Amino acid sequence: MSGYLTTHVLDTARGCPATGLPITLFRFEGAARHKLVEMTTNADGRTNSPILPQADFSPGIYELVFHAGHYLRASGQAGADPLFLDEVPIRFGMSDAAAHYHVPLLLSPFGYSTYRGS
Repeated sequence: MSGYLTTHVLDTARGCPATGLPITLFRFEGAARHKLVEMTTNADGRTNSPILPQADFSPGIYELVFHAGHYLRASGQAGADPLFLDEVPIRFGMSDAAAHYHVPLLLSPFGYSTYRGS
């Protein structure tokens, strides 16, 4: 079985999934950054399918960019420009070609956290 990557976003300020938040996935090859896919979170704060499915998975260095500003503006939490959090990049490595990697984002207008989930 090949590995794959999933993600989801929870709005910790409101205590609910972050619906409608755009996410971009990049892969690094040396210093070059290549955009792989753009998706938007659904009503559960997840993407409708793995952001990196088994067929496209390979070990390497990746970056998820969560477009938090778009979501915070749409949910009325943005405040004045410039936003404290607009884009949240999370760069991480995936080394196990058969593993499920899950990288969630816990988001509020003034802070975030992440971890390797299951």
